[in-house]
Amino acid sequence: MKCRFCGTRLDDTHVDGDTAARGKESQIFLDLGTAPPSNAFLTREELAAPETWFPLKLYTCPTCLLVQVDEVQSHAAIFSPDYVYFSSYSRSWLAHAEHYVNTVVRRLGLSTDSLVVEIASNDGYLLQYVSGCGIPCIGIEPTASTAQAARERGIETISEFFGQRFAQDFVASRRKADLIVANNVLAHVPDLNDFVSGLATALAPQGTVTIEFPHLQQLVAQRQFDTVYHEHFSYFSLHTVRTVFATHGLRIWDVEQLPTHGGSLRIWASHDTSHHQNTNAVTAVLAEERAAGMLELDYYRGFQTQADEVKDGLLLFLLEQRRLGCKVIGYGAAAKGNTLLNYAGVRPDLLPYVVDASPHKQGRYLPGSRIPVVAEQQLRTDRPNIVLILPWNLREEITSQLAYIREWGGRFATAVPHMVIS
Repeated sequence: MKCRFCGTRLDDTHVDGDTAARGKESQIFLDLGTAPPSNAFLTREELAAPETWFPLKLYTCPTCLLVQVDEVQSHAAIFSPDYVYFSSYSRSWLAHAEHYVNTVVRRLGLSTDSLVVEIASNDGYLLQYVSGCGIPCIGIEPTASTAQAARERGIETISEFFGQRFAQDFVASRRKADLIVANNVLAHVPDLNDFVSGLATALAPQGTVTIEFPHLQQLVAQRQFDTVYHEHFSYFSLHTVRTVFATHGLRIWDVEQLPTHGGSLRIWASHDTSHHQNTNAVTAVLAEERAAGMLELDYYRGFQTQADEVKDGLLLFLLEQRRLGCKVIGYGAAAKGNTLLNYAGVRPDLLPYVVDASPHKQGRYLPGSRIPVVAEQQLRTDRPNIVLILPWNLREEITSQLAYIREWGGRFATAVPHMVIS
């Protein structure tokens, strides 16, 4: 395996100029054994067939410090036509998208003469607000199910993967974009250089790219190992992203620290020659990362122990609740939940079902654990003692939505960064 950015060889034993034992310690960031793809939900008929489990191991590149997983399954197979993640089923995420659009339109002075392109536009959750401002926009979304949902909203959507070749064809047939949006997609890209070079090709000379991605510093600090799954090929610090973008002639001139997904960064980037001036925020975040030790390999060691403590805490909790005769059910059939449940070995005997608001997931079964996904009415009928919130980043939204469980003494629990029951 080679680093998907700089090409440095990555394996269990190799670090140039060092011993094999030290190399192994240096390069493996996290080993979660094997797991099925986290969004490969099963139908009832598929329960009779075997599932394919793939290695789920992260490495730290000793050269550029990019944390990454090997591409053991192609991104085309992961983002299949019946992909079941639809962004619009989270009210807080819709509010986040609407606020972003209102802000970026004002900040960049976008108008009816502008062109906005969103990569991985999903079901049109964000571009619906751009379109509502009268600004021309196009979505790029490879999964047929979500792309069709966007078209039903009136959003022009192209069902292809984005990269350099796509960008060249797009510019030739359309024009360069004044704003390119890519939220939570950078981590999903197996060919990182192809993707970023495509951004540079598709971007107008004075245009802007904004990209949101979970911040690796928060993943480590908050023990968010459950955000690791096969869809996420890479995990980023600002230092590493800045290096990647600079290699392709793009300059990050602003950065925001966001609470989404347990702590994310939103970068603002343009061509090196653009008029945008660098803000103090870029310097500040880079300094925070340096102070945290993110430029040293020692920072990336020991995370396995943190993940194991979270896993053990969840198992002890579920076993104790079963011993006490308390019924625990899950809420949110999120990919991060599947990583957690499969690494911990949780099955329906400990968590009989998971409630989810998306009808695209209801009636299916979680990959690996094969726990059924049901509608919210089941929760009202069974009146469980504890609801385990799997997408912990949406805890506030979910506890507000399900506040009625307090009527029968129900409580909420989350497992990351440690077990909390309230």
